Parts: sequence; structure tokens; C-alpha cells
Amino acid sequence: MNKPTIILATSNGVGMGHLARASAIALALKPIANPIIVSMAGGIAEISDYMGIRTEYIPGRDREWMTRDLWDQYLRDRLVALVEETDAKLISFDGVVPYPGVIAAKVKAPHISLVWVRRGLWQKKPQRFVLGLQSAMMDYIVEPGDIARSYDHGPTSTRKDAQLTSPVSLFQKDTALSREESRKILGLDPDRPAVLVQLGTGDSDVNEKMTAALAGLIGWKDLQVVLTKKPIDKDGNSLAPEGLDLKVVRYFPLAQVLRAFDAGVCATGYNGVHELLPAQIPTVFVSNIRGTDDQEARAKWCHDFGFALRADQADLADITATVEKLQDPQVRTSLSAKCAELAEVSGSTEIAQIFLKLIADQSAIKPGTLTYKRLMLQDHINRGMRHIAYIGLRRLALIYRKFRPHPDAAKMATVAPIFSQITATAELRDLIKGDVRFEHMIAGASDAYKKRRQEIAHTAYNPPLIAIRKRKN
Repeated sequence: MNKPTIILATSNGVGMGHLARASAIALALKPIANPIIVSMAGGIAEISDYMGIRTEYIPGRDREWMTRDLWDQYLRDRLVALVEETDAKLISFDGVVPYPGVIAAKVKAPHISLVWVRRGLWQKKPQRFVLGLQSAMMDYIVEPGDIARSYDHGPTSTRKDAQLTSPVSLFQKDTALSREESRKILGLDPDRPAVLVQLGTGDSDVNEKMTAALAGLIGWKDLQVVLTKKPIDKDGNSLAPEGLDLKVVRYFPLAQVLRAFDAGVCATGYNGVHELLPAQIPTVFVSNIRGTDDQEARAKWCHDFGFALRADQADLADITATVEKLQDPQVRTSLSAKCAELAEVSGSTEIAQIFLKLIADQSAIKPGTLTYKRLMLQDHINRGMRHIAYIGLRRLALIYRKFRPHPDAAKMATVAPIFSQITATAELRDLIKGDVRFEHMIAGASDAYKKRRQEIAHTAYNPPLIAIRKRKN
């Protein structure tokens, strides 16, 4: 029996949470299905080399590679073309806001199942006002579990429309590498303590939090401080105080080598919490209050129940003082022992089975039965609702952007897009970050798919078709 193809789509959110969950689910699907990950997040460049899973990068609206009024149509056509190319049976979407283009893809390809992987712990942001409408447009909703769910008082917490699973994590005890192996891969001294710092940089307040956290590590004898990006501001100035031995590493997935670390300092995103704590890494959480994710609620739960330390994200002195507590071996031992009590993070396997069941139930419907006819009638009604929802959400998005426009960007020069099926991480990352419009295609794409993708790009970008640039694999 052929394994079904499942498309795992993600938005370009704050951090790697959406993409990490999709990656964990894809790994669980790999023995039983053909997962394909499509994402607007640049981190997708890291996935193919490690996972051996086909991927496609889709430029988000924020890239301004086309007019905004064409982007939803572009996203719809990209998804539908991929469904037709791969005979996919299901599309899942992991993101706070299911784009109108995602819903429109279901309108145009009604035979597929559309599933929303909807994380909980929402802050009360404007997105909550269309939550009911968006939820009604889905065939199914899955809520990845959160260890801090008892502290969830956001707009999704009282809804009864989602199937709850265990937490989803790329960290798995049986596949994570040993301390020795992990340190060898990361190039760390095997005999010196090491701390992982994942706070990010950008706006001035975020930069100040990074500096305050690093200051709390000063004085830790022989310490190796590991970061995933250089601690510098937009002008290239260092955010790190003097006296620290810093090392910047790039490894995906970092969850596999977490046993290399004696402690961690991290934002309180879904990803970090459900990787570091199951790995029993003593951690200080410094919340990022931007976005929809209620990181403060998650941090308070972790602190209140003794699984981690919470620093007051609004108090730089408290950040430094709280991080400094990690220098105490007794504090680290206590936190690590407490984390051993956490249940397994098996949500990716549960969600993989949910997807397969949805596909099986869909295939089991036999034409000619009364049940089938009723379902087809309901499907026509749903298609009409989705079409109306697509129009409504599209208008809402345009109204929202009228009052909250994207930052102005320099107009892109008229250059034909680059088409490529490349999977190598470094080259793919460069193309995604580049200034030339980049059309990424799954490895092994058919000639018909390549032609269709050129047509979609022509509609979105409107370059002369004969001038479209191509790039060899």
C-alpha cells in the first residue's frame, strides 16, 4: 500500500515554534507517510539536510516580493499546485492566523482534509476576534499540549473544537545524543561547564535583555557560553560584557544535542520550554511578550511548580540576578531533578496518527450511500462557507493593513525570479535571505509542476515568461 502524502504548512512566526512542531510531526510521520514541509520561515533551510524530507519555501507577505493583493492568490495556487503534484491527501497549518490563501486552497481542492494545528496560551490580541470564523472553516483542529496549560486563560482555553494531545517536541529521550557526543559535535571542551543562551536580538529592549542575561554568567569559572547567533545589535556592536568565553553554533535540531549543556537561558516560547525541560536542563526563562504566545503565563507555571526559574522580563537587574543563580550547583541539581518528573512529550506521534485516521476515514466513504450523499451536501455547504470566509478574511486583512501597514521597503528591481530545487542548507539559506525573488520547488519536481510554478510566478510577479531565470540543483 502506498504511503499517503501529507503537507505540513507553517507561518513565519516569532521564533521557530511553528516550524519545530511541524518538523517533529514530520519525523513521526516519516515511517508511515510522505510528509512535505512548506513554510514562510527562513529556518526551513535547515530541514532537508537533516531530516531527508522534501521542503518548499514560500515567501511571506513581509518579503514584499509581490503586491499584497496578489499574495493570498499566490499562496492558494502554490498549495493547490503542490497537492496536484504529490497527490497529497491532507494539509495541516501550524500558525496563529490561517491565511485566507490557506482556506482558499481548500475551496479549490475540496477533496483534501484541512487541519489547523492551533497552539494554546494565546494572549488577548486582535487575532482572537476572528478565531471562531477561522475555526469553523477547518475540517479538524488539533491543539498540541502545553505543560503550562492549567495557566491558560486565553481565548482558546474555553473552546471545545480542538483535540488536545500531549506536548510536541523535537527532543526525544531515546534519540537525543549523549553529553559526550553532543559536545564533540558542537566543538565544546568536554571538561568545562557550558550554558546555552537563546534570547534573540533585535529591538533595543530585546538587546538589553541579552546583555543583562550574559552579565549574570560572569564569574562562573571556566564557563563556555553557547549562542545560536552573534550577540550584536543592528550596527554590529557587541551586546556581550567582557570576560565571557563565547561560542556561536549552528546545529539543527539543537534538541538532539541539549545534553551538552549544564544550564540554559531561554525565551519562554513553546519550543524552548518543551525541549529544555524534558531534557532536564536547569533553565532561566526570560519571556518575550511580543506576538500572540502568552510566554509570561508559561514562565510563571514553570517557576511556580519548580521546573525552572523565571526572570522578570521588565527588570534588567532581576534578569542578571536570576541568571546568576544558575552558578549554584545545588540550584541546578534541584531543577534538573524536578524536570525528571515531567511526562513524555509524545504529541508528534499522536498527531501523526490523527492525520492518518482522517485520511483513512476520508477514503472509507463509498459513493452511492446515503451517508456519502449527506457528506457531499455538507461539503458543498462548507465550500460555500469557506468561499465567503475567504472573502471576509481577505477584506479584514486589507482593513487591518490600512491602519497597520507593513514597514515600507525599497522597491525591488525588476529581476526575473530564481527557480531551484536545491536542498543544501547553506545555499538554500542564502537564496531565501537574498534580494532576488526565489521560487523554491520540491526535489524531483515533474516538468508539469515546473511549468505550473512558472505560470503562478508570472501571475504574481508579472515578469516576461521567456526571461525567467533558472538555477541548477
